[in-house]
Amino acid sequence: MLLPCKTFGVRLSWEGFEAMKEMNRDFGGELRRRRSEKGISLICFSRMVSYSKSHLSKVETGKTRASRKFAEICDERLEAKGGLVALVSVGNSIATTRGTAEGFVGLPAPVSHFVGRSEELACISQYLANESTGALCVLSGMAGAGKTALALRGAWNAAASFPDGCFFFDFGEEAPGATPGVLESLLGFLDVPKDQLPPRPDALANLWRSRIGGKRLLIVLDNVRSATDVTPLLSTEPGCKIIVTSRKRLGALDDATRLHVGILSNAEADALFRAVGGDRAAHAEGDSVRAVVELCGYLPLAVRIIAARFRSGPMRTMAELEEMLAHEAGRLDLLDDGDRSVTAALTVSCNELTTERRRLLALLALHPGVSAHLSSVAAMADIDLHRAAVLMDGLADVHLVAYESSDRIMMHGLVRQFARQVLLSDVAVVDQRNTVRRLIEHGLHFAVAADRLLTPQRYRPPVILDEFPEMPNPFGDRAAGVAWLESEWPCLVALCRIAAARGLYSLCWQLAFALREFFYLAKLWGPWVETHLAAVESAKAAGTRAWQAIGLGNLGVAHSDRGDLTLAVGYFRQALSLYQDLQDEHGIVNTISNLAWAEFYLGEYGKSIDGFRTALDHYRRLGNRRNVAITLRGIALMEAELKRCPAALRHAQKARQEFHALGLELDVVMSVNCMAWAHFQSGDHQAAKDAYEEALGLAEDCGSRYEKARALTGLGNIHQVSGAREAAVELWARADALYGGLEPVMLGEARVRLAS
Repeated sequence: MLLPCKTFGVRLSWEGFEAMKEMNRDFGGELRRRRSEKGISLICFSRMVSYSKSHLSKVETGKTRASRKFAEICDERLEAKGGLVALVSVGNSIATTRGTAEGFVGLPAPVSHFVGRSEELACISQYLANESTGALCVLSGMAGAGKTALALRGAWNAAASFPDGCFFFDFGEEAPGATPGVLESLLGFLDVPKDQLPPRPDALANLWRSRIGGKRLLIVLDNVRSATDVTPLLSTEPGCKIIVTSRKRLGALDDATRLHVGILSNAEADALFRAVGGDRAAHAEGDSVRAVVELCGYLPLAVRIIAARFRSGPMRTMAELEEMLAHEAGRLDLLDDGDRSVTAALTVSCNELTTERRRLLALLALHPGVSAHLSSVAAMADIDLHRAAVLMDGLADVHLVAYESSDRIMMHGLVRQFARQVLLSDVAVVDQRNTVRRLIEHGLHFAVAADRLLTPQRYRPPVILDEFPEMPNPFGDRAAGVAWLESEWPCLVALCRIAAARGLYSLCWQLAFALREFFYLAKLWGPWVETHLAAVESAKAAGTRAWQAIGLGNLGVAHSDRGDLTLAVGYFRQALSLYQDLQDEHGIVNTISNLAWAEFYLGEYGKSIDGFRTALDHYRRLGNRRNVAITLRGIALMEAELKRCPAALRHAQKARQEFHALGLELDVVMSVNCMAWAHFQSGDHQAAKDAYEEALGLAEDCGSRYEKARALTGLGNIHQVSGAREAAVELWARADALYGGLEPVMLGEARVRLAS
């Protein structure tokens, strides 16, 4: 039997094709007369009867004979009450030696409101038009991406180029091994009698290949599960083309033209929602539509379902629709209209997963990041890196995850929600808790390793990882550690929150501490403050006053660094009180030094110099070279403000030399910028220009956008005071592009620019 053909909504039987007869020469003229009387164009009628315009034209002009089946379809569509069928002769059966399916178009009607995909359609068109591109094109992508709609649109666009027939077979609801049935149906179109079909599948494929010589046929195979479903249909006949849609990559089809069908762009999803959603959607505000399609993950199936709901459902406004979609727990329920369902589509993708892959997909729902490093996946599943890669390849093969890079995977938001709601319930709660803990400990281990490369001389309290084994530093150098932090910090911030919420207090405050230096480098004050507020609350809950003091001190540094000096002083004083109660000399002196910096920025130079001197004596006594150099740089900045420029230059130069000896690149840049500022304050603009230009190059090398913007601002100031306003504005614009909004309270360069 033939597989379901969606165009007619019935099963076209073998007997239906055996009943095809030759028609009389009067048939074509009568067909044209009846069609014209009803005012139906040739193009519209071709869609009504699912035969190409070219074939219809040849029938009407008598150049091609019509079959009884064709006559029956035309008779029904034109309400001829048997008049057209009567014109078909009842002569001998169609010859079986070399029959034809000429003109037959069995493609389902293309979906309405098809938007976008211009590049993909161009690729399909090129494949179908070029005989040298091979016999097969595979469209693969995640469930609901619109593969079938794209395949049909591409097939319909080229249907006229395949006069010997266009066919559509849906493997989605068929049992495995349906290909012999497809071959039998196709051979039926080619008028091979059923009793002449060989029983062996390979012989059936041989017969198929022998019968299609010189023909131009197009076959669309939808929802294919395996390469073995396709290979029997492949031939070397250049005019026979096959388009396959599958949720799998079907890598075994080596010679296929491949086309990945991804999610829609923002603009395409917007257009699809408006087209399907009716008048209200068409006139909806852009921001509202963008928010809704973003919550749908730009997935065509989801956008179509929610747009149809908006068109005919109870939601009166876009705001209501957005509010309902924003609730993650009920989002998948909204994306189910009874006939179409995102959950059902994803369930099909998961049905063939192994138990191990299914469990891993469920565990990935516990990862808070948009993407995950492969090492994090391995830690979550408690497996080695190689096994994690093998399992992820399997999930990527069915488009449940995608590779962002060779060692990072990402999961679509709706797949994540599906995994959380449908799959995670199969994982025991204790296993879920252990998975999250392993992920946090893994993140902490990597963050500490990266932080040690970032600032090797920084004082660090011991980090305790209760269940994580000792491992070597995973990063080859400082640059690798910084790159990892740049990609992972949003996830690490989320893990910090999760640790606090789950009562993993020590992991929370240790993770916050490990991120502090990176946040200082990147000037990410918001997440810096967020993580350390969580750290302080965790330390309070655990009754650990030492870590509470550390967290308060780091909160003070964050607020001081971004210019919130009153808040900074408040946190420093809380930290100082705790350190004094704990009789922690190191903590006391560090906090006095931090207070001195805040007092300097507030213009309280007398208090500030006392604090700097106290800290400097202590650091020298302990041999803490890094902190000595930091304090000298603070003294130099204050001396430059007081126009004690020779002393400022001496202290800044000493700080630079010490930082260089310690290999602290960022601190070297900061010291060179300090020297440039002292030169500017002294009026030696050429020396200032040279120093700023040096700082610019050093900042580029160490990756500090902030210090680079500071140097550019200083160079702009020099051009401004020399009368080169246009050059100054250009340099300031470059600084703003790198780091908009340098704080005048914190930087003399920003104050000079502001006064200009």
